[in-house]
Amino acid sequence: MLRKAVEQFATTGATHERIRAIDDHVLFKVKVRRWRGAVWPDANRPWLVAAGTREAGSPDDFYAALAAGGRAARARYNRDNRAALTSDTFTDHLLPTTDDRLRYRLEMGARLIRRLESAIPELVRKSLIDGREHTAALDTFAIGVQVRADHGHETYVAICITGSVTANLSAVVLDIVPGCDPTGWYPERALPDRALRGNEQAWSNIMDTAAAAKLLDL
Repeated sequence: MLRKAVEQFATTGATHERIRAIDDHVLFKVKVRRWRGAVWPDANRPWLVAAGTREAGSPDDFYAALAAGGRAARARYNRDNRAALTSDTFTDHLLPTTDDRLRYRLEMGARLIRRLESAIPELVRKSLIDGREHTAALDTFAIGVQVRADHGHETYVAICITGSVTANLSAVVLDIVPGCDPTGWYPERALPDRALRGNEQAWSNIMDTAAAAKLLDL
């Protein structure tokens, strides 16, 4: 259901079928075989707020149960509050809370770090092999890595970020580069083979030769 919801709402301007039995909020249908879901189209991202199975004619049918739950919630609200609701249903309890939004941001950050932990060592390994700059594009920025190994001496590594990122994310990127002292990064005005572009920032460091050898063994 989650995969289907993401796929169905990925295209801006696509048409969706509304759940008409719910009238206090706009909820759209998502269907996968016997599964049914309700998606709330938040301004920033759609949220799958309820799901169940289709049982036509049964009170356990997802749409019937969703509507019944909304009407029961409305009755409770009107019983406990002076200002009665004029809608037929009340579904505020289904919508994402502050905790949900914070959880989403935390999980989004964790996913980004996992991508970086996979991409950056691989860029370093490729550059160790040929000495060229290798890049990886992420959602809103790109990372470039160039390593120059002087046989028997130091292994120089430069890393650049193209695009706008926060200072703490830059620190995370640099910390993931293997075999480098976290306190040894220095800002650079150019990479070994080219000058920096207007939207780039770069740093350099010395990589531990044992760490470099281990990457090459992989």
